[in-house]
Parts: sequence; structure tokens; C-alpha cells
Amino acid sequence: MPKLSSLAVVAPVLMLAISACGPEPREAPTDGEAVRQRAVEAQTARRRTGAEVQDRALNRVIRTVYLCDNGERLSVDFDNPRDMATVRNSSGEAVDLYRERATDGIWYRSSAYELRGSGLLATWTADGRQPSDCRAID
Repeated sequence: MPKLSSLAVVAPVLMLAISACGPEPREAPTDGEAVRQRAVEAQTARRRTGAEVQDRALNRVIRTVYLCDNGERLSVDFDNPRDMATVRNSSGEAVDLYRERATDGIWYRSSAYELRGSGLLATWTADGRQPSDCRAID
């Protein structure tokens, strides 16, 4: 049986001794209150201010899907920087509407179409048809 050098025997023992001298790993809190507090702090750090939320809404395109009482499904891209909305109906037809000044909620129209509403509810008027009441689902 071959003899091992003293360095081959001592080196692993020395490495084990050195690694055992380091600081002990920090334990994550397991107390329910401490865990809850860390979760609250993490959520608070990710929240946006009201001004940041408003800025994002005013400077980007927002897509909303409406389901109307006549069974029609409308996909609307509100292009806030350009003051317009593109409405696509269930058949895939698209129409561009331009923003009008509304006292409350939204109001977009073109010569033959109109979308008005507030909150989740809107009224869609298409050329030659009765107005439809719609509700945002997305």
C-alpha cells in the first residue's frame, strides 16, 4: 500500500478547520410577524406614487376589452399621447376615434362612431345601429 505524504493528509483537515472559523450564516426570520413585516417592506418599495401612475397612463397606449349587451366584443387601444383610440370589433374591423373634451370619463368619436363612458361602463355607437351598453372586462 503506498504511503500518503503528510501534506495530502493535513491539507483537507486544515481546509475544514479554516472553513469552520467563518461567520455563521444568517437565518431568515421564521417568526410570523417578522416575515409579515419583511413582505410589507418589499411591497412598499415596489409601489408607485400617484404621479408615477398618472404619468404612465398619460404617456402610453392602454388596451381595454369591452363586452357589449348586443354580444359584440370591442378591443380598444387608447393612445393617450396622440389623443385617439382605435376600436376593433368582433369582426376585426377597426376604426380610429379622436378624443373629445368630456366633463367626466371618456369621449372619443369620428364622423360615424362614438365611444363614451366612465369607469368600467361605456356606450358604443356605430353608424346606422342602436347604441350598445358595454362593460370593460380587461
